[in-house]
Amino acid sequence: MNIRKIKSLWWYFVSLVFLGMLITSLIMAPIALLYIHYGNIPEHGRYPFAPFLVLSLLSIVIGTIITIMVGKKILSPITIFSNAAKEIAKGNFDIDLNESHRVNEISEMAHHFNLMAQELRSIETLRNDFVVNVSHEFKTPIASIEGYATLLQDRSISEQEHEEYTKMIIDSARQLSTLSGNILKISKLENQEVISEKKEYRLDEQLRQAILLLETLWEPKQMTLNIELEKILYYGNEELMMQVWLNLLGNAIKFTHEGGEISITLSLQDNNITATISDNGIGMEKNVKKYIFEKFYQGDHARSAEGNGLGLPLVSRIINLCGGTIKVESELGEGSTFTVKLPMD
Repeated sequence: MNIRKIKSLWWYFVSLVFLGMLITSLIMAPIALLYIHYGNIPEHGRYPFAPFLVLSLLSIVIGTIITIMVGKKILSPITIFSNAAKEIAKGNFDIDLNESHRVNEISEMAHHFNLMAQELRSIETLRNDFVVNVSHEFKTPIASIEGYATLLQDRSISEQEHEEYTKMIIDSARQLSTLSGNILKISKLENQEVISEKKEYRLDEQLRQAILLLETLWEPKQMTLNIELEKILYYGNEELMMQVWLNLLGNAIKFTHEGGEISITLSLQDNNITATISDNGIGMEKNVKKYIFEKFYQGDHARSAEGNGLGLPLVSRIINLCGGTIKVESELGEGSTFTVKLPMD
């Protein structure tokens, strides 16, 4: 709270105390005058001590009552804030303070307190969702490994079944490895503000390399790849940017039907690099498109058949650290287009 707000609250307190004293004086003055006018005054002209003692005590009592009322009015919001802070400390973030108050500073304080509670609620919700999703994502492959390993103990199974169960165990183990690796990567990037280990390299060659690495995925589906890549030298972290292209291209291949078409373009315009990866696959609904960069979000069950909801959040974080942007345009049944923009410097 700045000095101006502190002075404002101080003047508010002083004004209320002064008002209490003024009201007490206005009450006691008529009583004193009435007593002098109608009271029994001794002939020698001296006023008796007892009546004025009674008036003084009465004045103290009335002043005390008014001060208590004023103090209660001032301290009431502070008490409410104190109780609300105790609830926050206990982990109860469902707090909503009344923001209507005569003192602007107290109203502003209540408003910021409500914003803080709202942010804490959001963080707690994300934390709970993260724990639940991580537990679920780990539980599924672990259960698969346990189940197929148990089946392998049966010596009466055929050679074909043995190979099938072994393959399922290997696939589940790879899924666990990928999941744990992605969690470590995104956790590290979330606590990182600067990209390190930068060097200059050919961005177009990196994209071609990523396409070749994924050849075993797109070739069996007999896909058509339209590639238009300008020669561009880029200064950045080569390993992190490879993660971007592998995730985006992998998703395009995964969600495009056999015989589908994928377009990859790379160009330099106004000192900004623009890369687009388009497909004519299953696409996304609008409500899904809004949350695809959130961790573990798999609202579209058709798109969550494979993966764990960490690829695109990882991509988004890397692009943000590079000072760039990523956007998606998609229509259900018509495919998706991801556009990445990176600054040259």
